[in-house]
Amino acid sequence: MFFGLLRRRKKEPSRPADPLAAFDQLIGNLERQAAEVRKSAATLLALKADLVRAEERYARRLLELTSRRATAKERGDAQAVRVLEKDQAQAEDLLAGTRDALERAESDGRLLLEAASELGDRVVELRRERESASARLTVGGLVTDALRERVARFDQALVVDAARDEIERAHALADIYREEKSLED
Repeated sequence: MFFGLLRRRKKEPSRPADPLAAFDQLIGNLERQAAEVRKSAATLLALKADLVRAEERYARRLLELTSRRATAKERGDAQAVRVLEKDQAQAEDLLAGTRDALERAESDGRLLLEAASELGDRVVELRRERESASARLTVGGLVTDALRERVARFDQALVVDAARDEIERAHALADIYREEKSLED
């Protein structure tokens, strides 16, 4: 029963009240994500360079082992041939594994670079949209202020019209009293 009280609850990210702040927050998040993707792509490119060097090293080793095995065969050294065949098989496996890893690193690198490009495009698009929203909010604020002034003037006009009506009623009432007074006299 008390265990639930001791657990810390994760804070939900606060939602900004200002729509422009929401744009800024989203743009910031996308920029951080794009930076992480580019960092991962750079890591894969460095790995790719290491794998290319390893592929060259294993290819040279395989050629060397093939040459040494041929020499051992010519000399008739069966035990050396068996050992060199095992070494050659291991080198072939290492070379194949390196080539597979290199292909995967290349495809993953391309994929990450495409993702970084898409995120960059999305950030540019959101920046444009933010600028448009900023302009619309500014114009909307100006229109709202103008409408408030217009409503205030309209309210003043209504007050003036009501005052005019009241004055007309007072004049009409005065006219009625004048007529009654003149009839009485």
